[in-house]
Amino acid sequence: MGGFCGIVSDKDCASDLFFGTDYHSHLGTHRGGMAVLGEDGAFQRAIHNIQNAPFRSKFENDYCRFSGKVGIGVISDTDPQPLVMCARLGTFAIVTVGLITNIEDLKKELFNSNSSQLQFSTTSGMVGPTEVVSAMIATKDSLVEGVRYVQKKIEGSCSILLILQDGRLYAARDRYGRTPIVIGRKAGSMIALQESCALPNLGFEHVRDLGPGEMVELTPEGAKTVIAPGDKMAICSFLWIYYGFPASSYEGRNVEMARYRCGGALARRYPAPADAACGIPDSGTSHALGFAHEASVKYARPFVKYTPTWARSFMPQDQRQRDKVASMKLIPIPGLINDRRLVFCDDSIVRGTQLGKQADRLYAAGCKEVHVRIACPPLVYPCRFINFSRSKNEYDLITRRFVRGHEGEQAELKKYTEPDNPAYKAMVEFIRSKLNLTSLAFQTIDDLVQAIGLPREKLCTYCWTGEDVSLCGGCGDCPCKKQTEEAKA
Repeated sequence: MGGFCGIVSDKDCASDLFFGTDYHSHLGTHRGGMAVLGEDGAFQRAIHNIQNAPFRSKFENDYCRFSGKVGIGVISDTDPQPLVMCARLGTFAIVTVGLITNIEDLKKELFNSNSSQLQFSTTSGMVGPTEVVSAMIATKDSLVEGVRYVQKKIEGSCSILLILQDGRLYAARDRYGRTPIVIGRKAGSMIALQESCALPNLGFEHVRDLGPGEMVELTPEGAKTVIAPGDKMAICSFLWIYYGFPASSYEGRNVEMARYRCGGALARRYPAPADAACGIPDSGTSHALGFAHEASVKYARPFVKYTPTWARSFMPQDQRQRDKVASMKLIPIPGLINDRRLVFCDDSIVRGTQLGKQADRLYAAGCKEVHVRIACPPLVYPCRFINFSRSKNEYDLITRRFVRGHEGEQAELKKYTEPDNPAYKAMVEFIRSKLNLTSLAFQTIDDLVQAIGLPREKLCTYCWTGEDVSLCGGCGDCPCKKQTEEAKA
């Protein structure tokens, strides 16, 4: 995934930028970066690998030596950022967040363009999405025209922060608003970031969220729209289910409150005969609290997460490492497990490997029954828009492995998204049996949408329904599913 923060101020911004970027650390584990425009007109920049150490410890020396009134920072799971680019538009620093699924086509188009004599500067053998976006912007006569071009051509998503050498800061949200950008203000400073939870502790007050595709120019005095927001919104629903920070709000809907409502909906629709409700840390905890309150059962923590070294939400890509980390970071409390019936809430099931291993550990510790309630519907389609998952293949999903084994690779998937369909029920029963659970139930899409509190036509639910509101016209009921499937194919 990834996250970013940008600040422009009438005083030095390095400290606020450092801590504002750090508040996005839960969104990625690969690299972090900061760039500050100094008083001499030169960019001070640092990029570090944060796979084995948190952003804060890697950058605490850098931010102390940085000095300037405008800067950008990023947590990146794609390429090393920020980049400082020289183009006919001038010198600029840039960070991006998102997923560009047609990046190879865009690179070929850039290389073949008569208007762009391209040379990508890469030492890794890979050209990253931020460099491609920078090159696309540079093909146009103005920054605004360049960003419009990026928004039009990119398939997937891309949100941008950019500093021109004259000190102007720009923030541009993805065309369909799949990821958020929040604007905040305090005396003499403006901030643009993704996690609104950073605002109060940095002394900023929330001003507003950018609209889908909106671009603003930020100065210490305020924000001016230079690209108007579009009509279609398709913000990722998984923000509220899994990877958004509990204290953050997007489009005015708080994450923690949405997770409470998710848990409550599960308790009403799929009750379980349990002695306590429990959550798989971290995001499952909030769902479990909502379940416990609605079901009038005790809340318990039979698994405690060891946060000093396993603080991050995301896991390594290598499956063997994932299995090891999953067993290392959760520590059981036998006294809360033995001879008890427990209902566990979790955000989602992807491969199923980790949840199955945790169920085995619970039984080994004397648990009588393990009921599992999942806060979202079954993941049937891999995300094509924001890269929130490590999964690179559709058959990483336990649902798709079942479908392939049951019907083959050409199976019609729609019936596996409908809870009343026998095919859906057979899939859920397969997962329950495979993971050795006493019972298993998934949230319905209607309950999920209601828990978030936004109209369905403004939410991306593609990974559960296969419907892309940016293609189908935002009708919610989506009569153009065929068009969506054709585009996916």
